[in-house]
Amino acid sequence: MKTLTQSPTGPAFVQDPYPFYAAAREQGQLHHWQDYGMAAAFGHSAVHMLLRDRRFGREVPEEMHKDGAAHLAPFLAVEAHSMLDAEPPRHTRLRRLVLRAFTSREIAALQPGLEDLCHRLIDEFPAAPFDLLDAYCTQVPVIAICRLLGVPEEMAPQLLDWSHRMVAMYQASRSETTEHAAAEAAQAFTDFLRGYIGKRRNDPRDDLITRLIAAEEEGDKLSTDELIGTCILLLNAGHEATVHSLGNGVKTMLQQGWQPDWLAPDGIDGLVEEILRFDPPLHMFTRYAYEEAEVFGHTFRRGDQVALLLAAANRDPSALDRPEVFDPSRPPKVNKSFGGGLHFCVGAPLARLEMQIALPILFGRCPDLRLAAEPEYSNTYHFHGLTRLLVTV
Repeated sequence: MKTLTQSPTGPAFVQDPYPFYAAAREQGQLHHWQDYGMAAAFGHSAVHMLLRDRRFGREVPEEMHKDGAAHLAPFLAVEAHSMLDAEPPRHTRLRRLVLRAFTSREIAALQPGLEDLCHRLIDEFPAAPFDLLDAYCTQVPVIAICRLLGVPEEMAPQLLDWSHRMVAMYQASRSETTEHAAAEAAQAFTDFLRGYIGKRRNDPRDDLITRLIAAEEEGDKLSTDELIGTCILLLNAGHEATVHSLGNGVKTMLQQGWQPDWLAPDGIDGLVEEILRFDPPLHMFTRYAYEEAEVFGHTFRRGDQVALLLAAANRDPSALDRPEVFDPSRPPKVNKSFGGGLHFCVGAPLARLEMQIALPILFGRCPDLRLAAEPEYSNTYHFHGLTRLLVTV
């Protein structure tokens, strides 16, 4: 297995990681990424297999578990109850209970309100150049999550602040300052949700928190800590990913010269899938080996980590014709942006719905939308999103 060196915080890589991915794929499916100190899967076949291979998983092997730093205790307490880092049987139990509350019917019920929200946000666009990320791309998903959870919409700025500080823990540029900020945010978020869940137990409403409280299977329910972990996961993962899916998508459409048929009822699904494939918001997802396993000529030992490069797999020419070309008319057969296997993103239907609503309304209302400055990506790998998206209407 070849060893590759590439700083995930290098300025050129931050702005365009795809040349590094392409060079890695040309040398094979699997390599050792020295900067992360682990094997990394760059090819579609390897990523696809590892997402589904039950010899690998998200949960730290028991013998490798270490107590975290004391200053991170509030953050780690939330992580301990997140199904994102759980494996069966705990993951199976949590996911089934969440899916009983997080149904396609409940997600679809958000559509009329989201359409009205998009129009209201556009009504408030200024005539001068402005940041579309702040004015639109961020507002749609965070308000959608507020409405879904049943949290007052005026809480959105506070939820965003907590979310940003917690999600920064997964970035390559993480520092001790980041850790303290994440711990403080986790504690504040937990305290808020604990009180809010208590209110919902005594005053049930038609919202996700109430349905999560009521969700039950064979006499088993979510504990309060599991409820808190699930709500935080839904906000952090759902908001962060959709903001950058919308931002990256609008950027790509404007640079490519968008076509009206992309946004037509029979074209929007293909557009959303191609946006997610072409420039996704999450580029890396990791797994632990649970037993000795040989994958593409490399032998993993129990406890070894492997990085799955979702964005690299999305552009593998062995799996897709002309993968560097943005083509919303192509069949969406190669898209690893939501992961795969038992950890396939539970919020994928909501993310797709938000994009299917927000993009046609935006370009329908603002057909003369233009970039007002060259977009730049944030130094937030393994997330891939813009610092801002300056536009004029």
